[in-house]
Amino acid sequence: MGRGIVKEIQEALAVLSIPEKAEFFPRFFKTGKGEYGEGDLFLGVTVPDQRSVAKEYYSKINLKELSELLSSKYHEHRLTALFMLISKFEKTKDIMVKDEIIEFYLNHLQYVNNWDLVDSSCYKILGRYAYENRKENLLRDLSEAEEMWHKRIAVVGTMHYIKKGSFDLTKEFVTRNLKHPHDLMHKANGWLLREMGNKNEQELIGYLNQYYKEMPRTCLRYAIEKLDEDLRQDYLRGHI
Repeated sequence: MGRGIVKEIQEALAVLSIPEKAEFFPRFFKTGKGEYGEGDLFLGVTVPDQRSVAKEYYSKINLKELSELLSSKYHEHRLTALFMLISKFEKTKDIMVKDEIIEFYLNHLQYVNNWDLVDSSCYKILGRYAYENRKENLLRDLSEAEEMWHKRIAVVGTMHYIKKGSFDLTKEFVTRNLKHPHDLMHKANGWLLREMGNKNEQELIGYLNQYYKEMPRTCLRYAIEKLDEDLRQDYLRGHI
């Protein structure tokens, strides 16, 4: 039965494959030798189509079966599996089921290994769970890990906190990894700071005034994107 539904989902995705996308995605997601997505394989299925498949099957698949799909070498299998996991998490009110989903997510982090997989899932599952259960250390441990994707999961996971008007964890994680060598962390840090500014501009300005001269340029540009143009230019020119 388990192999049956996984195969059915894989076939549903295969039918939706677009050859032009299958050719484009490996370049877009940097799958070349030495790049961050090295070796990842793509079917060429769009995100809306993956969401449609996930919506159809999430209630029919169990976690053991989902593990098989999430551990696939194909990117779209993994992302569709994460969409289904999010739906399972959001639809249940049973805390034991939520606990089980969190354990499953943490045990499968090796497959949450590209920026879209991280950004689509972490704050909706792990970030929300950490906030609602006051388990910040679930995110903090990842922020302190060596693996870049774990660090990105931690900071993007604080999106749920930002939506609730809580900013300290975001600032803590951004500061910890402010000088990370990879551009994908600079973008994530800047994005979350920008989101914090959208919620409370003074919180962003206070943080920028303390750290903007230390920030990688990409992080700063992301962070100040929504600010008044004159203020943006002052930060870019170091006039604050």
